[in-house]
Amino acid sequence: MAEEILKIQDLKVRYSRVPVLHGVSMIVEKGETVCLLGSNGAGKTTLLRAIMASQKAYEGKIIFEGREIQSLETEEIVRMGLVYVPEEKMLFGPMSVEENLLLGAYTVQDPAEVKANLEAIYALFPVLAERRGQPASTLSGGEQQMVAIGRGLMSNPKVLMLDEPSLGLAPILVDEVFETIKRLQQRSITILLVEQNVREALELAHRGYVLQTGRIVLEGRADDLMGSEMFRTAFLGI
Repeated sequence: MAEEILKIQDLKVRYSRVPVLHGVSMIVEKGETVCLLGSNGAGKTTLLRAIMASQKAYEGKIIFEGREIQSLETEEIVRMGLVYVPEEKMLFGPMSVEENLLLGAYTVQDPAEVKANLEAIYALFPVLAERRGQPASTLSGGEQQMVAIGRGLMSNPKVLMLDEPSLGLAPILVDEVFETIKRLQQRSITILLVEQNVREALELAHRGYVLQTGRIVLEGRADDLMGSEMFRTAFLGI
C-alpha cells in the first residue's frame, strides 16, 4: 500500500485581499513523482511557496508525514525534509560550485554527513565534480540547474519540489534537466514537479494535477491525463 507523505487539504491563499488559490487539495505519495501543470498565473508557484510557508495560507491544511505544518516557519519545514528549488535558481555567481552546494547543508549538523552528501551529489552529477572550483556564473544553464538541485539535496530532502527546472533553457539543456530528474527517480526521491514542458513532465511522472485559475480541474495517472480529451485540447493543442 502506498504511503502518503504530503497532503494538501482545501488550501486557500491570497495576495493582499485577492484570492489566488481556491481550496486546492492534492496528495503526494512516498517515492513517486507528481507533476503540477497549468498555464502562467494558474497558481502553481504560489502553491509551492505556501507549502514552504514563504506565502502564508489563510485557510486549509498542509500535512507532511502526518503532521500539520502550515503554521511552521520555513527553516523548520526544511529541517523536516521538505525542500523547494525555485525557478530562479538563486545561485551565488562569484562563489564556486562547491561553495554553492555547501550552502544547502545549513540544516545538517554532522560534518561527516555533509561530506558524504557532497560526494553523493558529485556521483550523481559528475560534471559538477569536474567544475567544483569554478564560479557558478561560468556554468551552462543546465549545469546551473544541477547545482540548484544538488544544493537542495544537501539537506537530505524527503520531498524535493522543483519549480520549472527547464524554464529558459535551450532544447539540448532541457533534455539534460529531464535526465537529471530521471537520476533522482532512480534514487527513489519523492518529487513534486512544476514544469512547462507538459509532455515530457507526464512521461516522467506517476500522477498529475492540472491547476487552472487557482483550482484543481483535472487529476489522475499521467498516462490517463495524456489521453484525456480535455487535457489534449488545452495543453497539447490536439
